[in-house]
Amino acid sequence: MSHLWDALCVGYRMLGFESASKGDNVFRDLVLARIIEPTSKADASRVLSEVSVEAASYATVKRRLPTYAQPAWRQALAAACAAHAGLGPASLVLFDVSTLYFETDTADRFREPGFPKERRLQPQITLGLLTDAAGFALTVEAFEGNKVETATMPPVINAFKAAHQLTDVTVVADAGMISEANQTALQAAGLSFILGTRMPYLPDVVREWRDKHPDDLVPDGLVLTQPWPATSTEKARGIPDRVIYYQFRHDRARRTLRGIDEQVAKAERAVDGKAPVKRNRYIQLSGPPRV
Repeated sequence: MSHLWDALCVGYRMLGFESASKGDNVFRDLVLARIIEPTSKADASRVLSEVSVEAASYATVKRRLPTYAQPAWRQALAAACAAHAGLGPASLVLFDVSTLYFETDTADRFREPGFPKERRLQPQITLGLLTDAAGFALTVEAFEGNKVETATMPPVINAFKAAHQLTDVTVVADAGMISEANQTALQAAGLSFILGTRMPYLPDVVREWRDKHPDDLVPDGLVLTQPWPATSTEKARGIPDRVIYYQFRHDRARRTLRGIDEQVAKAERAVDGKAPVKRNRYIQLSGPPRV
């Protein structure tokens, strides 16, 4: 296990965290212990003992926690991540959110019931994660659990841009993350964005390609482009002209078709009375189950 610890320490130094934390070994030990085994702060000493590392007392850990919670501490770590990622004047960043719930029934204005991905009722917090184009984490921010996901993006992006003097940033996110208000805010901040989404209808350019190639298999990786000029009303609201790129991938099509088959099978089981309808959110019966 000592080899594992040595390797983790090397990676920690290479990422610049040792310098960013000013050689704080208590923080380092907590971070690396969580990589070895995700567990509580109180249980980190057990994990460290298994790799022959003498852990700081739990009292010492608790005394250090207020320092680790300071914005300046997180900003120093984010700066180390940005330096390791080699961000330049023009950068591509990816943004997404998740939620963490807590085993408590009491909200405290930060841990609040919101829109849980696990459909739970407990208080939660919302986490916004920013990565570079390769998926390397750049910064993470925590928000109130009842804060709508689309409201988390502008503050994270703008703070990161200002902290690292980035003049041209392109944000990539799924379409649910970038509302019209976010599009306007990003445009006003001098940022561009790419939305990833699945289209619920057959686009004209795809139909045209199929009409011209009726007997051809769609090549893997085919990309079709369609300009999407903003209407006069959209321009008045600050929404710029856009371009839509449609891409076909064999693996994605296979997974989609398999998912459709699974949903049809679920619907058939519900209609036949072999599965409860209440467990199928997208199925509604207009009559009694078939017998």
